[in-house]
Amino acid sequence: MAAPNFTLKRNRYPPVSALLYLGTVMIWGTTWLAIAFQVGDVSVEVSAFYRFALAAILQVSAMVILGRLKWIPVAQQKWFILQGWLLFCVNFLFFYNSATHISSGLIAVIFSLATVFNMANNLLFNRVTPTFRSIVGATFGVTGICALFWTDLSSGDWNGSNITGLLLAIGGTYCFSLGNMVSQHQQKQGRDVLTANSYALVYGSITLGAWCLLQGYTFDIELTSKYLGSLFYLAIPGTIIGFAMYLKLVGRVGAEKAAYSTVLFPIVALSLSTIFEGYIWSPLSLTGVALALAGNVVIFAKKNPLPVRGNATT
Repeated sequence: MAAPNFTLKRNRYPPVSALLYLGTVMIWGTTWLAIAFQVGDVSVEVSAFYRFALAAILQVSAMVILGRLKWIPVAQQKWFILQGWLLFCVNFLFFYNSATHISSGLIAVIFSLATVFNMANNLLFNRVTPTFRSIVGATFGVTGICALFWTDLSSGDWNGSNITGLLLAIGGTYCFSLGNMVSQHQQKQGRDVLTANSYALVYGSITLGAWCLLQGYTFDIELTSKYLGSLFYLAIPGTIIGFAMYLKLVGRVGAEKAAYSTVLFPIVALSLSTIFEGYIWSPLSLTGVALALAGNVVIFAKKNPLPVRGNATT
């Protein structure tokens, strides 16, 4: 009798997905410090416009030179306009204005709700029911982030201004989630991520610039290495590379799993804050990190594959 044949289940997500996930966490985890370096004499909305306009110019130029920018029919441009508004304009207007009312720590807590919003939007728009593992992992993650920023949460004076900041941050996070849905739809239609991002960056930056003009902001700029260095970092790694990696990840593993990176990059940001800003870790903050990492394990850990017995011959 021949020996039975055992076939192991193929890994569902190849290593490239793990690299995209890790890259997103590391890049966006470091942009928090770069954004802090942007705060100064220049209006935050104008700085955001500079960031996305520079990213649009560089990305579109590179795509044209490499011959990779595809012409998309006018009838389909509405999807790129929508993606540009949701990911490169409206959400940042919400976040930057929220920062005038509440701390960045609280905004990080609220932004981690992107995992929950993506589950809800996937159910609403795509009829995809979240798995039990995703729900448990997201619960661990959001709980961990709340523990990490518990000082901000517990000491907040929830008056009218803070409630406004809370609602603005929720609005920005929900816009980000809707942008995930649009990108996911685009990729299912076979549209290239870099092409979609190129068009979306143009539409988003033009809209953001028009908003700044309507608000009467002056387009000043700080000619310092700190401001210009952080601006280029936010435009190239933070926008061109970071969004390309994240949205490609959305297309590969789904919006709800990709959005779990929003739970982890505040941890990277706090690690940098320890080095550059003297952040002091407490037992509660360490517990928060442990919970967030545990949620990551729950969502992405492989199940032990069961062997499949082949047909025996005698």
